Amino acid sequence: MTNAVIDCILSRTAAKYYDPAAALSDEQIHELVRIGTTAPTSFHLQNWRFIAVRTPEAKARLSPIAWNQPPITEAAVTFIVVGQLADSSVVPARLAPLVEAGIMPAKMVPEWEIPARGLYQDYPQRQRDEAVRTATFGAAAMIYVARSWGLGSTPMIGFDDVAVHREFGLAKDEVPVLLLSVGPERPGNWAQKPRRPVSEVLHLV
Repeated sequence: MTNAVIDCILSRTAAKYYDPAAALSDEQIHELVRIGTTAPTSFHLQNWRFIAVRTPEAKARLSPIAWNQPPITEAAVTFIVVGQLADSSVVPARLAPLVEAGIMPAKMVPEWEIPARGLYQDYPQRQRDEAVRTATFGAAAMIYVARSWGLGSTPMIGFDDVAVHREFGLAKDEVPVLLLSVGPERPGNWAQKPRRPVSEVLHLV
C-alpha cells in the first residue's frame, strides 16, 4: 500500500548538505508553521512557539551555542522549536474558538479544564513533559511538510539550552526542545537509513 503521504514519509532523511545561497520567503516560513501547528496537543493547549532563525546575523548568534553545526548557517532557516510548560489556566481561551465555531458546546469547556488542572497544576515534571511532547509533535509535522515541498530538514538536539534560552529571550515557562533546519538541499545527502525490523519493536497483545 502506498500513496503520496507514505512516499513522503519513507523518503525523508536528515539532510547534512544545504544550498547556502537558497532562501525561503517569510510567507513560506509562515505556511510551514501554520501547517505544522495542526499537529495534536493535549487539551488543545497549543503550548509551542517557533523562532525562525533566518538572517545571517541571527544565524551567527545561534551557531556558536549550537556546536557550530553546518545546517544552522547553510540551511535557509533554522527553527528554535519551543515548548511551553503545560498551563491548565489557558484552556478556556484555547477552546473559545471551538465554541465560537460551533464545534464544542460551551458547557463542555469545564470538562476539559478541570482534568487538565488535575493533571498538570501541581506536577512540574508533567508540565515539562507536555512541553517537550507538544514541541516534538509540531516539529515532526513540519519535517514532513518540508519534505512534501521538496525541502530538506535536520532536527538537532546539540545546543546549549541555557545559552539559547538567554540569547533568544525565551520566557521562564519556555523550553528550547530542539532545533530544526529547513531548506533546499544540495547533492550528497544520504537516502533514508535502514531501520530496525518491525519484529524487534512491535509486540502484539
